[in-house]
Amino acid sequence: MLEPINISLESLNLGTIAPMSIAIIGALGILLTDIFNKNKHKSLYVILVVLFLIFDLFTLLAFNGDERGMFDVMLVDGIAILSQCIIIVGSIMFVLLGLSKLRFQEFRYAEYFALYLLVVASLQFMVSSDSLILIFVGLETSSLSLYTMIAMHNRMVSIEAAVKYFTMGALAAAFFVFGAMIFYATTGTLELAQMAQVLSQEGYLTTLNYSNYVLILVGFVFMFAAIGFKLSLFPYNIWVPDVYQGSTSAMAGFLSVIPKMAGFVVALRFFEIFIHLNDPIIQTLLYVTVILTMTIPNLIALQQKDIKRMLAYSSISNAGVAMAAIVIGTHQATEALFLYWILFTITNFGAFGMLWLNRGKEYADYNSPYTFKKFSGLAQISPFTASILGLFFFALTGLPPFALFWGKMYIIGSAVNAGHIALAVIIALNSVISAYYYLRPVSYMFLRNPEEGMNTKFMQNATTPMKSMIGLAVFLTIISILLIEPLLNIINMYVSNSGF
Repeated sequence: MLEPINISLESLNLGTIAPMSIAIIGALGILLTDIFNKNKHKSLYVILVVLFLIFDLFTLLAFNGDERGMFDVMLVDGIAILSQCIIIVGSIMFVLLGLSKLRFQEFRYAEYFALYLLVVASLQFMVSSDSLILIFVGLETSSLSLYTMIAMHNRMVSIEAAVKYFTMGALAAAFFVFGAMIFYATTGTLELAQMAQVLSQEGYLTTLNYSNYVLILVGFVFMFAAIGFKLSLFPYNIWVPDVYQGSTSAMAGFLSVIPKMAGFVVALRFFEIFIHLNDPIIQTLLYVTVILTMTIPNLIALQQKDIKRMLAYSSISNAGVAMAAIVIGTHQATEALFLYWILFTITNFGAFGMLWLNRGKEYADYNSPYTFKKFSGLAQISPFTASILGLFFFALTGLPPFALFWGKMYIIGSAVNAGHIALAVIIALNSVISAYYYLRPVSYMFLRNPEEGMNTKFMQNATTPMKSMIGLAVFLTIISILLIEPLLNIINMYVSNSGF
């Protein structure tokens, strides 16, 4: 007769799932609130999301227990806490763009905000585990919610974007499952820490042990494709421009930074195993992918005539720069990854936020309001708007003294210190290329006259809270040099506690 298994609450360490539980409770609470809130202003949901996310953040920062929990599936180490903070704070910034003057289709539904909280909770689960099962559940839950949120904009271009995202996401999910299955078959575990121990055994991953080696390579390629889709690495980035163009600027900005933070943590935990094993084939694959991800989208962005598509290709290239930090694989590079992504979140929020503030309703499907021509002569119509938008383009270019310059310099420095001189040179060259396409819309705004018959109304969607958030982003972008040392101290504290 089998003896009953006794499980104590203390051994489960429920504190590890407390932060994301708050986000899930918030999502359910919003759906219940909607039953009694049919005739009230829908901005209530934005405030509720912000309140639940702040509570989520405080609960996370108050966590002080064992990093393992829930049958060792949860792993709340320093990396998990740091990345969750970036995800939560970034999500608060982007949801405040929902307090827009014009009421768009998706903001009329409580379900949109409930899904938003579910996305945040799913991303928190992704970064707080080294189990491929829980990572997959978090990946799929966040993706399914995002497909629906994009389609809720209720335009043909948005529905098309959601279908494209869903199709590519389904393929990536299949790759992830197949790759995980191969790793389980060869190592007998789905936990990355145990997997690393098995693979690091002497002679386990060598060309002499041919059958194991081939299987591991095949599994790696499938997992790499799945993670590459989430991070929009080349060549898995073909969905990005169409999905960003079909989404609202607020949603496109969110997609460009927040889900990718979770993807980088998964990539950091997974690729670290193989980087330390010094396998030449895998290292070459990672190295080439990073270089192509930085370079190819940059070259394509040179041909764009739409600001949102240009920013889409820019975000792919920036993901390649951040991925370079993972390939370098040093402690300094890991710190550089988080510093870079924090600064990129601020500047990208500002750029997409300004597009959202200047959004109107008077345009047809497949007719973008963000072409360069529509911003011609903006400096004559609204000098302040042109200056702020130009500032964020300068910051994204990586020009000193603006925010992203310091992030790029720290990644280049970590590459040089690790002996990756060629990689450092390629990052610098790509920054020069990006300067050309970032400065093109600036030239339209300041050096051209307004196009005849074009819309001369700007900031139609702006409200005081939204202007305040953009103002904060401007402030942080300008004074970023004063933030670098405190940020690095915080990042170092959390990264050092994770063993990276």
